[in-house]
Amino acid sequence: MGKLTDKVAIVTGASKGIGAAIARALAAEGASVTVNYSSDQAGADKVVADITSRGGKAVAVQGSVARADDVKRLFAESKKAFGKLDVLVNNAGVFNFFPLENMEEAEFHRQFNTNVLGTLLATQESLNHFGPAGGSVINVSSVASLARIPYAAVYAATKGAVDSITRSLGVELAGRKIRVNTLAPGGVETEGTHSAGIIGSDFEKQMVATTPLGRIGQPDDIAKVAVFLASDDSAWLTAERVVAAGGAQ
Repeated sequence: MGKLTDKVAIVTGASKGIGAAIARALAAEGASVTVNYSSDQAGADKVVADITSRGGKAVAVQGSVARADDVKRLFAESKKAFGKLDVLVNNAGVFNFFPLENMEEAEFHRQFNTNVLGTLLATQESLNHFGPAGGSVINVSSVASLARIPYAAVYAATKGAVDSITRSLGVELAGRKIRVNTLAPGGVETEGTHSAGIIGSDFEKQMVATTPLGRIGQPDDIAKVAVFLASDDSAWLTAERVVAAGGAQ
């Protein structure tokens, strides 16, 4: 029996990186998992195949969390497949670092629509699917929300908003037995950090140098904490911000 046997989870932005690792980890503990993706169907299908090949249950559902209709369809498809909801992981997110003078309105809205509006829309819709026993909402933030990182004003602002959403909804939804917590990773090696040129850069070296455990994080490091927050092991936690960053601040 796994920690999440008979539970059902939706993980947004789960076709790669941290989201994919979380989906796999939840499934390994017994959860049936809906793997949401926006554009990377091949990646999402691979995550589903990885889960089902190990005896788990998973489906892939396309949809942008920044669109209310897509979010409603995501939850409807998950219900059709698995019948209920116990865990929501709001992982879908985008990032781009740039100096302030290069900020463009469209890029501001792209990040806020996915990282902030998407978190709100998915959590709002989850209220129609959590049962009387409640459930767990895990909002994936970042140490960037509190760190002093140049060129990250927009991204850091989105993650600061996610932290605030957690604090507010953790209190607001407690009466429904819905726990809401933030999971804030530090630097993690993912497809995204590779494509952004972070891995192998001076920025990565700086992150490692300021991390007491002396390395950059891996998606599985974050996924293990997500399992804790999804399970009854964290039944006394809500409106909290859990940092997984190897000691970095």
